[in-house]
This record gives sequence, structure tokens and C-alpha cells, in this order.
Amino acid sequence: MFVSTLIVAISTVKMATTMAAGEERAASEVLRAIARHLNCLNEDSKTTRKRALEAIKRETIDKGLSSGVLQEVFTCLLKSLLKCLSDPMERCRETAIHMLGDFIRCVPQPEDSLPYLMPALTQRLGGKEILEPAEELRLSMVEVLTLTVEVCGRHLAPYLDDMMKILQRTIVDPFPDVKRESCKCTVHFAKSVPEHFHMQAESLVKPLMQTVSHQHSRVRVSTIEATGAVIQYGTGKNVDDVLSHLAQRLFDDSPQVRKAVTVVVGDWLLHLRDRYSYFHKLIPLLLSSLSDDIPEISQRAAELWRQTGALWEQENEDDLKDKMDFLLTPPDLYPAGVARPGLGCRELVVRNLSNLLPALARDVVDWVAGTRVKTAQLLYALLLHAEDHCTQHLQLLLSTLYRACNDPESDVVTNCLRSAKLLGTFVSPEVFLKLLLVHLETPSSSSPHTPLMVLAAVLGGCSRELLKPHLQKIADTLVQPDVCQEYQQAVYLDQLLSCVDVLLSVCEKDCCSVSLQLLQVLVTVQSLSTEPQLTDKVRCAHIHTHTVHGHTHVSDLYRQHMDQLLQWLSASQKTWTSYSPQRLQLQVIATQSGPVIGEFLPLLMPLLQNCLDPERDPEMRLHIFTMLSKLLLDLLAVEERLSPQVLSALEEDSQLSRLLACRSLSTLLKLIGPSLRPDALNNIYPEVLKRLDDSSEEVRGVALRALGLWLASLGKDYNSQLYSQHLEVLFQQLLLHLDDPDSRVQDTVLEVLKTGSGVHPALLKQEVEGVRDKQRTPVYCDQLLQHIHSLRKDTV
Repeated sequence: MFVSTLIVAISTVKMATTMAAGEERAASEVLRAIARHLNCLNEDSKTTRKRALEAIKRETIDKGLSSGVLQEVFTCLLKSLLKCLSDPMERCRETAIHMLGDFIRCVPQPEDSLPYLMPALTQRLGGKEILEPAEELRLSMVEVLTLTVEVCGRHLAPYLDDMMKILQRTIVDPFPDVKRESCKCTVHFAKSVPEHFHMQAESLVKPLMQTVSHQHSRVRVSTIEATGAVIQYGTGKNVDDVLSHLAQRLFDDSPQVRKAVTVVVGDWLLHLRDRYSYFHKLIPLLLSSLSDDIPEISQRAAELWRQTGALWEQENEDDLKDKMDFLLTPPDLYPAGVARPGLGCRELVVRNLSNLLPALARDVVDWVAGTRVKTAQLLYALLLHAEDHCTQHLQLLLSTLYRACNDPESDVVTNCLRSAKLLGTFVSPEVFLKLLLVHLETPSSSSPHTPLMVLAAVLGGCSRELLKPHLQKIADTLVQPDVCQEYQQAVYLDQLLSCVDVLLSVCEKDCCSVSLQLLQVLVTVQSLSTEPQLTDKVRCAHIHTHTVHGHTHVSDLYRQHMDQLLQWLSASQKTWTSYSPQRLQLQVIATQSGPVIGEFLPLLMPLLQNCLDPERDPEMRLHIFTMLSKLLLDLLAVEERLSPQVLSALEEDSQLSRLLACRSLSTLLKLIGPSLRPDALNNIYPEVLKRLDDSSEEVRGVALRALGLWLASLGKDYNSQLYSQHLEVLFQQLLLHLDDPDSRVQDTVLEVLKTGSGVHPALLKQEVEGVRDKQRTPVYCDQLLQHIHSLRKDTV
């Protein structure tokens, strides 16, 4: 066995020796063939030198010689070709550069050329002055340098200084393609000699940062990739020097540039040796890419972030054992359609949140709109990872959201409201309400609506069960005058309305316990609103409110709370002026409640009387009169529905109900009696007459006064001859009570009949004369006849 192996080895050596000898002879022949051409390279004639180089190329590169032969030839030609790099003729320099590249690509040991090649390239490319004037030739030389790095690799370590001199100069070369190729060369060189590259990597940071904002997007991409390699294989001390520049590139118009930043930052988070020290600076950059408009970028960022979290989780497995077992279930109301980040990703954010939020709070009010939008998007991503750990940073988060929600950019506001909703999902209502409700009562003078805006969003992220115990406190705060009536700007009122809408949507029937407060807020918003669109929203909120409460109509909601609403207004009516919001609230209640307001006239009338006192503000009185005129029109429109309800109440068993019904009829007749149709009037008096025999003296008295108002309401449209039968019945019943044992009743009946004497005096006289002799106290009849006579005399 040993003998056979030895024989094979000897044979191989002989064959190699034979081949080497053959390659030497072939190389000698080639060199003899090009000897004259080599001499011609020293001629003064440009044409001669040019032809000589072309001839050499034909005899060497173009001949398809073996790599061994080319190695021998290249060794002999190298110095001559390098000398040609300084040839005055551009074509000669171009041919020489291309030949160098071809030889380096083909020879088996290109590293042998480095002692001569690197100084020559350094002289042409690495000096303070640009020795090569032709930009295309500078590009070719840098391409040769890149090729050299690729094929020579670690053999370039001794030439670190030369490489750095060249790259520092070519990265800032005026020709964009030279910049791009230099960046490519930088990446290859860093990977080829990592154990040496770090010693001078810092020297490339400045030229790279000078180039990173170049007008050509492809140059920016190459520069970012080179920056990634320089930091990755450098000492790691220059991360701070490049981060701000990379952050700016996240706003780049070119998707390829943003993608390059994403990939570089992701690689650093995965592979940078000192990455733990820079997590709080790198995480924001990668998370910002999660919201990129281009799906390819956002998906790439998500994958890199997932890998980062998984790696960190693997490296810190011992610290996460407990959390791995108990943090697998996402919180309730977790955003639909959103994948929950892995444990490692969440922990990375939580552990760096205290470092991230102060900077974020500054950037969210940056003067550049794009920065503010990116920051708002980043805030959402951070809170999605932090989950309930947001609680310890709630004060800073809320103040940040208040300022951001006042931004003129809608994208900023939208993303901040998404973040606020997450706070409602992750933070206990007991905690966030302690801060938020106080901020409602003492808002910023420049943007008082933002706490309301944030509150509405936070409540929208909360669960019904958790919010229910705090409904009363929330509603009581919203209805406070300092919150509900202090500001009249449309944007403020809109957010106040949003809070009501959210409560109704989240808590549904639980809101029945605070329906009065919510209705008061709606009344206030509608009373202060001057925007038609906002008024329409209030109407929709009214519908939502009565639907949640199981009512069939908005009027039912007002009927439920009309007592409290009128008492609410009455409590402050003595201080009203024409500018008081309460005056507008009264107008809304009176007009929006429909016929219901007629059912509460006993409570409404004192309020109106106080407001119309001649001593009160004249302008306010004018507004009240205007409201009343509109209200009268509405009462006429609903009289057909209102009267039957009031008349039926006259038959109630409850004395109070009968009394209130009589008072309501009196008020109705005062307000719209002369405008009622005769048939409507004729439906009223028979029911009131029945109350003259009521067991309650108070009800009888109010009923008599109502009949007097009824008779006073008979205007020109009431034909006394046509409806004489109705008058006859009324007069007859009143004359019966004119003989009542109670003198006070007699006096009241007399006054009522005197009112009726102007309606149909002849009929009344006839009825009085028919009963006079039967009366126990005919004196009242005599007074009435005397009154009728005086009326006729006056008429004559």
C-alpha cells in the first residue's frame, strides 16, 4: 500500500514538474514575443505606446493562456503596466487598467502583485490631489481595487494604511459611480480583514457621513451599506456618530434607501459586538420601519425584529423562565388583527422604555412634520410591546399625547389616538382616571380639548366590566361647568361629545345610571354649538342614548329626566344673562323634548316668569321671548298628541296628577289657546267641568281658573252661534256652582262667567234669568246681569 502511494506521489511530482517546465517555456515564448512591445512603451509617441499595449494584450490576455503562464507573464509585465497608469494618454491608461484587472482575475496568485500594485493605486487614488482626471478611469481603478480585495482577501492586511487612504478619498469622489464602487470595496475589505480593519475603521466614518445624503439614491444605498460594515467590523465607538444620519434616511423618498437602513440596523441588533449598550438607540430605528408604507420594508423589519427578540430571549433564558410560563396569554381587548410580539421583543422594549420615552416626547413636537409622524407611529409600536408596563410611565405618556394631539398633521393625531387606546387596554381605569380627570378640570389654555380627545380614545380601549365602577365619576366630571361649559370652540365640543359616544358604545346599558349627566352634556354641546355638522352629531348621540336606555323616542329620555333638567337650570337662573349658557340649554331642552315640555309646565312656568322679570337683562328677556315664540309654534304642532295625554290625566286617582293636569291645561291655554281650532277647544271644557266636583278644593279652584282661560281663548274663529250648545252646557254647569256653599268658589265662578259674558251675552242672560229665582244667593246673579247690561250699553 505504501509503495503504491509513493509511486502515485512521485508520478504527480514528475507531472507537475513537467507542466511547470512547459509553462515556463510557454511564458518565455510569450515574453520574447512581446519584448519589442515592452520597449515601445517607453517611446515618446502616444500612438506607439497605445499600439504596444494593444499588442501586448493580444499576445497575453486575448490568447487564452493557462493561468500558470499568465502568472509568469504578469510578474514580468506588472511594473510596466503600473507605469502606464501615469501615461499622459488616456487610452493608454485605460488599456493598462483593464489589463491589470484581467491579470488579477485570471492568475492563481494575485497576492504576489500587491507589493507593487497597492503603492501605485495609492499614488493615483489616495493623495490629496486627484491625479487621475478621467472619472471613468478612476472608476475602473476602484473596480480593480475591489477585485483585488475579493481575490486577495486576508493578504491585504499589511496594506491597511494604503486601503484606508484610497477609500477615504474615493468615497467622497465627485463621480457618483466612484462613490458607489468605493462603498462596495469598503464592505468587502471589512469582511476580508476583520481582525485588522477595526484599527482604522473610524477614519472612514467622516467621509461616509459626507456622502450619505448624496442626491443619487443608489449612492445613498451604497453608503448606508458601507456604514453598516464599518460599524459592524469597527470598534463600535462610532455608533453615535452615524445614528442621526441613518435616522434621517428613514424619511428618504427612496424605498431602497429606507430598506438599506432597516437591514443595517437589524444586522447591528443581531451581530454588533457591543449591541447591548446601544439597544435603546437602535430599537427605535428598526421599530420605525415596521410602519413603512412599502410592505417589503415593513415585513423585512418585522422579521429582523423577531430574530432580534428571539436571540435576546435565548441569551437571557435564565432571567425569563417565569415570564415564559405566565405571559403567554395576550391581554383582553388586544388589538384585533395585530400579532403579539414575542417575549424577547417585549422585554427588550420594556427594559429600554425609560430611555426611549424622553427622546420620543421631544421628537413628537419637532418642527419637521415627517419626524412627528414617524415618532407618533413609533409610540404606538412601543406601547404595543410595553403592555401593562406603560403604567409606570403614564404621566409622561399623557403629557406627550396631549401635545401631539394638537398637531396640525392628521397622521400624527391618528397614531397618537391609537396609542391612547392602547393605554385603555393595558392600564387599569382606576390608575389612568386619577390623572386624566384632573387634567380635564385644569387643561392647557392653548389646547384645552386634547385631554378630552385622549380620554375618549383611552375609554375606547377599556373593557365594559372594568369601566362600570367608574362611570359615575367620569360622568360627574364631564358635566361639571368647568369642563362642560367653559369652552365653546367647536373642536372642544366635538371631543366632549366623543367622550359621551364612547361611554355609550363601551358601557351600553350600564350608562342608564348616568343617563342624566350624559343628557346634560348633550344639551350643553348642542346649546353651544354653531357648527351644523356638530349639531347633527349631537342628534345622533341623542338617538344613541335613548336607544341604549330602551326608549322608543328621544322624548322618552327627556320625560325621564325633565324634572332634574329643569331643577338643574333653576338652580342658577337668578344669575343668568344674555351670555349665560344656561339660557341656551333651556332653549335646547324646550325645543328638543317635543310635547314632553308641555307635561312639565308647572315647573317651566316659574322659570320663565323669573327670566322675564322686567328687572332682568333686557337682551336675555328678548332671547326668552324669541324662544317662547318658537316653542308656541312647536306646541301647536304637537297639540293633537299633547291634549289627550293631559286630559286623560284629569281622571287619575292621584290628586297630585289631577292638579298638575289642570295646571298644565291652564298653561297650554295661556300659551296657545287663541290659536287652537274650535273642535280642539270643545274637546277640552267637558273634561275640566268634571273637576268642579273634585274632592280636592285645590283641584276645583285650578279647574275653574282653567275654564276662565278657556273662555278667554275663544277668538274670532270661534262662532258662538254655531257652537251655542257647547256654551249653553258650560254656562249651565257654571251657574250651578255659582250657588256653591263656599263663597270663594262663588266669587271665582262669577269672574269666570263675567269672562263668558263677552262670548255670547244673550245666551248667558237667558240662562241667568232662568235660574235666578232658584239661587240661594241671587245677589251673584244680579251682579252678573248688571255686568251683561253694562257690556251691552258699552257696545251700543
